Amino acid sequence: MTAAVTAAGPASGPDRRVLGLALVLLIGGAAYVADAASGRQAALYLLGAALGLVLYHAAFGFASGWRAFIAEGRGANLRAQMLMLALASAIFLPVLDGGSLFGRGVVGAVAPAGVSVLVGAFLFGVGMQLGGGCASGTLYTLGGGSGRMVVTLVFFMAGSLLGTANMPWWLNETPKLGAISLLEEWGLAGALSAQLGAFALIALATVAIERRRHGRLDHGLRGTERLGWRRLLQGPWPLLWGAVLLALLNVATLGLAGHPWTISFGYTLWGAQAATALGVDVASWEFWTWSTPKQALADGILGQSTSVMNLGIIAGAFLAAGLAGSFGAGRFGGGPEPVLARRTGRGARRPAHGLRRAPRVRLQHRRLLQRHRLGQPARLALARRGVARHLCRAGAPAGLRPRGRPRGRPRGRIRQDP
Repeated sequence: MTAAVTAAGPASGPDRRVLGLALVLLIGGAAYVADAASGRQAALYLLGAALGLVLYHAAFGFASGWRAFIAEGRGANLRAQMLMLALASAIFLPVLDGGSLFGRGVVGAVAPAGVSVLVGAFLFGVGMQLGGGCASGTLYTLGGGSGRMVVTLVFFMAGSLLGTANMPWWLNETPKLGAISLLEEWGLAGALSAQLGAFALIALATVAIERRRHGRLDHGLRGTERLGWRRLLQGPWPLLWGAVLLALLNVATLGLAGHPWTISFGYTLWGAQAATALGVDVASWEFWTWSTPKQALADGILGQSTSVMNLGIIAGAFLAAGLAGSFGAGRFGGGPEPVLARRTGRGARRPAHGLRRAPRVRLQHRRLLQRHRLGQPARLALARRGVARHLCRAGAPAGLRPRGRPRGRPRGRIRQDP
């Protein structure tokens, strides 16, 4: 059981410079997209911005949730993901069964399952851990000011483009089951029951494992004790808020774009456009002669729905970082440890009396820790940089304190994790 400093609200006031630039990017970007493409594409850009704001404020990371569960037995993020999927399924399946939403035809994302999926999923999982973020985490972390994620983004684009070069071989020459739609195979009631049951089993498994390893559960509602307009605007938000809002925005995406929220194809298109600009004849590749990829390549970055929503996610996270006053603070949904360690390491290199005599530094350390759900890798990274003893004086969580009796009494109210 660990102790944690009671959340004290947003980390700081809004960064007006970042906030102003973000509003210009959102309004000006939407106007430009409407002029260059269409009003529908501009609406998708703003919808992507809403997704980026939610992802950032809730620190909702898919890769980090699985990492925390596998490495530490913490399942709050994973349970939030299951809730999001359950809510989306409860709305999606009846809509897909009907074939339309708000008078617009909609289709599900159904693709062949086989060896190609297994190999691709394995490589994707390795890449997420090495890159420090999943597809959505890369976008909103980049929008939040992480220069490190530019490298991840470039390799996302390169890997996605290379995948299109040999995708026909994977689809035609390797074993596969074909495209399977539970809705078509089992009907609405059977498909919905199967999916909700699977999500419930995963959530219950995380509860059992977390209770066995830690004795108590993190319910994902931390921070709801002190609600107000500042927290709503600046965050951080509880994980469960993020799960519900992401599910609703996914439904909005289905109605506006005609398909569920996707991200990875946007990277593929960006990579193809970049390669074309460098003189590579991507259009002659077999994958890019298929109808949907061919049309996306012709429409360009602003004309394809997934691509323009990805741009919106970056802009929305930029706005959220401006509201929170934490642009460039290394706030990660898919792996906060490296940048957080660097930021707190700066304070550790100062003399000890500098932290004792600088309440603002102590406050920044404490609030920075509150805005992250730190895992064991972060604790080790901080300990290696000699930060733990200084954070103890600043009222840091007990899990970050050094062994032995600390010097001085920790400041701030201490409470047990829920």
